[in-house]
Parts: sequence; C-alpha cells; structure tokens
Amino acid sequence: MKLVVVGGDAAGMSAASQARKRLGGDLEAVVFERGHFTSYSACGIPYWIGGFVKDRDALVARSPQAHREAGIDVRIRHEVVGIDLDRREVVAHDLEAGGEVREGFDHLVYAAGATPITPPWARVRGGGVFGVQTLDDGDAIHRWLDRDPKPRRAVVIGGGYIGVEMAEAMVRRGLEVTLLEKSAQPMKATVDPDMGARVREAIEGQDIDIRTGTHVTGLEMDGDRVCGVVTQAGTLPADIVVLGLGVRPNTTLADESGIPLGVTGGLRTDLRMRVVGPDGPIDGLWAAGDCVQTTHLVSGAQVNVPLGTHANKQGRVAGINIGGGYATFPGVIGTAVTKVCDLEVARTGLTEKEAAAAGYGFVTATVESTSRAGYYPGAASMAIKLIAERRTGLLLGAQIVGREEAAKRIDALAIAVWNKMTVEEMTALDLSYAPPFAPVWDPVLIAARKATDAVHAALP
Repeated sequence: MKLVVVGGDAAGMSAASQARKRLGGDLEAVVFERGHFTSYSACGIPYWIGGFVKDRDALVARSPQAHREAGIDVRIRHEVVGIDLDRREVVAHDLEAGGEVREGFDHLVYAAGATPITPPWARVRGGGVFGVQTLDDGDAIHRWLDRDPKPRRAVVIGGGYIGVEMAEAMVRRGLEVTLLEKSAQPMKATVDPDMGARVREAIEGQDIDIRTGTHVTGLEMDGDRVCGVVTQAGTLPADIVVLGLGVRPNTTLADESGIPLGVTGGLRTDLRMRVVGPDGPIDGLWAAGDCVQTTHLVSGAQVNVPLGTHANKQGRVAGINIGGGYATFPGVIGTAVTKVCDLEVARTGLTEKEAAAAGYGFVTATVESTSRAGYYPGAASMAIKLIAERRTGLLLGAQIVGREEAAKRIDALAIAVWNKMTVEEMTALDLSYAPPFAPVWDPVLIAARKATDAVHAALP
C-alpha cells in the first residue's frame, strides 16, 4: 500500500506515523513538505521570537531525518501543485533543485494547513512584512530583527491570538510596538466585549500602544523595506510589520483538483477523517488539520478552528483508519488559551454572539476571584464569565481573563461543556483545595453558583 501526504506538520506527520506504525513494511509512506521543517510547534513561534524559547530546534518535535529513520520518506522543500484523483497521482515541484516529481498513491492525506489572510494592500514587494504561520516565517522574522540597522518600531496588525502574542514578543525584543485592531476591542473572536475590555486594559499597561477602531489602508515602502503603515487616521512609522489578521484553510490546491470544499472553505470530512463529496466519502482520500472543517458540538455549526491540538488528533485518527484500525474525531467546542504579557486569556464553548447566532436564549454570570486563598502570598486576580442556557442551565460557554494560574481553569469548564453539564450540577463539583492552589470556593464554583442564580431568576 502506498500513502502520500501533502504537508509535513502536525496532522500530516501524525497520519503517516500512525499508519506506518500499524502496517510497518507493508506501507510505503511519502510526505511532501514545502518548508524546511516537520512536526514543529507553530504555536511556539511568538515565544521563540520573544526569547522565552532560546533555541528554534526546541520547537521541533521530530526532524525530517528522524521520520526517515522511522521508515517515512519525507521530502522537504517539495510543493505539491497538482492532484489527479482519477489517475491517483500527485505532482510536486522540487523548490531547491527544480524539476517535477510524480507519485502515485493508494491513499492520500491532504494536510496542507492554513495560510495567513493577506489583504491586497499587504501584498507588497520588499522586506519587513511578515505573516506568522510556519517555522520558516519565524526564521525570516528573526533574521530581519537581527539585521543592521536593527528595527526600532514594530506595527502589529490584528488583535487576535497571533497579534497580541507577537506584540508581546516585539516588546520583549526592545522595540516600540503599536497594535492595530479594526474592532472596538482586541480578541473579538475569542471573548465577549466586556472581557475584551479587560484584555485591552492589560495591553495598555505593558508599553504597547493599542489602537482599536483603526482601519489599515496600505503600507509605505522605502526602497526594499517597509517604512510605514497607512491608516484612515494617518501613517505610522514602522521598521517591521507583522500581520495577525487570521488564517484561512489552505485548500486552493484541493479546489483546483476538484475536491469539494465545505461552507467554511475547509475540506469536509466524516468522523473518520475521510473527505466527503456529494455522494459520500471519497475512496482513499483523507484530510486533517487546519485545512478541514469540523462540527462545533455546542452550536452544531460547521467551523474551522486552526489549532495544533485538533490537527494532531485528526491526523492520528486518519492514520489509524488508513492502517486498518478504527478511530473517530467527534468535533470541537472551541477551547483555547493564550497569554498577553502577564495576562492570561481563555475560552471554551460559545461566546454571547455565537450563542445568539445558534439560537440559544441564555443568561450570563461574571465573578471576580483569586487564583489562591486571598491571604496566601502570590494570590492573583481573575474574572470568570459563564454563559448558560436560560431554561435548562446548560453550560454553553466560559471565558477567563486573569493573572498567573488563571487560564488553565478553563479545562475544568471545557470538560463541563463537553459533557453537557448544567451550571447547577457544576456547583457540586469536587474540585481540589489548598491555600497555595485555590480559595476554599474555587472561582469555577463561585461562577457556577452565580450562573445558577441567574438561571433561576430567569425562570417564569
């Protein structure tokens, strides 16, 4: 059996590794990766640029050579440019040596990931303008920051995960940083406006000039390098510009090859990660990672949630099934976490906007608490917000904004959302307690109690 994989990061290498583990020498596995690296943590790039991680290779879980030693034919710097489903063949360009490579397949895993959203005004010739999607992007940013004369002023465009993380990284590198966001608050897709206001306040206290409600219209270049960002309110000087405008599924090749796309622009798959066409699963065609859409288990909507956690799980599921086993990926609930300087931000389930769009009637409850017993040294503040269905009290979503040791409490809330618990049921959860770790009433329990009161108050 021959397996060809398009994309050598989390999803693609997980699929190839699992299939090879099950079939051994009965499987020939070929992986095409257009970059220089395999199996790396793209989520760690801002922390490497910011100096939290000292060595780039610390972000690489397994090198191309390590995969080759495990029996997988990894071909880096090869970009797949054509897929022929009738002939069951892919065409790839060798980006280093030139020329064309053709490989037949019995099974194909499409794991091409995502690509940064780049508006027309950002497609300029010259240096200093970067997306942050691959380890090669991180390398390019490092080289730019280390060049002479060294950049002094950074403008980060977009106030989502990548934007706020890269703003922090630039501050840690000693640059003057301006963060631009067209919405009224940062992290608008992650948390509700009231929680976003807390994020903004924290960013303003970290030597980051955050400007919301700002629309970027262009970039100014000085020869071969960027020198300014043009907004409706004027031009900001910049020696480096980071685009944090989000990503989209990298499915252009799939679309051109006649592989059907879903409503999000990602590939449609079934529970076993088989690509689904108009007549059902397409024989021998699989997909996983940031390029697929999946079901949100609370709203029921089809969503594209580009996270390494999902990519690894989906790739593993595909590989197990290709190898003759049985595994499924049921969907997601939107759990995510990030850090902005000393502020931690987390969410799971639905925001208010998402709950309304799904048709839910709901109540909300927000509480202020601390990470430890108030009298214990190091106790830090946090706010927890719960969203519960108005009639049943079903937990629909949760958000946390706080200091050290706040964000990982989202995992307990994610388990409650996943298992369809009500906020009243949550008030009896047997959570751990000791003064160094939590108040006697954990913030999760306090929030559940307040949300339960809100549900009862809303009953007729």
